Amino acid sequence: MGRAYQNRKESMAKTSDAKAKVYSKYGRVIYMCAKEGGSDTDGNLALRGLIERAKKDQVPSHVIEKAISKAQGAGGEDFSVARYEGFGPGGCMVIVDCLTDNPNRTFGDVRQCFTKTKSKIGTEGTVSHMFDHACILSFKGDDEEAALEALLMADVDVTDIENDDGKITIFAPNTEYFKVKKALMEAFGELDFDVDEIQFLPKGSTPITGDDVEMFDKFIDMLNDLDDVQNIYHDAEL
Repeated sequence: MGRAYQNRKESMAKTSDAKAKVYSKYGRVIYMCAKEGGSDTDGNLALRGLIERAKKDQVPSHVIEKAISKAQGAGGEDFSVARYEGFGPGGCMVIVDCLTDNPNRTFGDVRQCFTKTKSKIGTEGTVSHMFDHACILSFKGDDEEAALEALLMADVDVTDIENDDGKITIFAPNTEYFKVKKALMEAFGELDFDVDEIQFLPKGSTPITGDDVEMFDKFIDMLNDLDDVQNIYHDAEL
């Protein structure tokens, strides 16, 4: 069938591997969220947001249901949150969030990503003070004042609110996530959130140029290949 078929076959295999990793990461974080906050999405708004995000990323229903069922049963994996900080290629600041059942293994794997790309892993607090730990919720709408009023009435500490191209985006401290979501849903009913996340947002940026760009891409690819890695935050400006 020739080289074209072989290329197609390899591409399909890579796509399949990438999907498996996405499914695995969603399955793990949904399991943890349901185990800690309960499997009732009416009471566990974080779980509801995760499920909605998973569906948008085309995660099959059976992957989601399996993770929730596992959380409802006794035993199961015992995952814990692990966060690593440091300086990536070109001196950019990096935060790596993981879910792990073996912290020693995960630390070794993440540290290897740093050392193999001329980067430096640090201790807790090394760079996190240069990021805002924020919740971000975005939905279609144009009544910015009504959204802000609903949040203020609910005594939400709003950091910023944007209204751009028919979309309202709210930024607030990560600790306000549940209050923000509840206030918006009470004011506007069921909302289909385009963004429903808690992130680390950099306060500034570090320009990455020259050979550091290729090294940075390698660094991110290595981290993404680790099953335990859930999110990578950085201030690199390519």
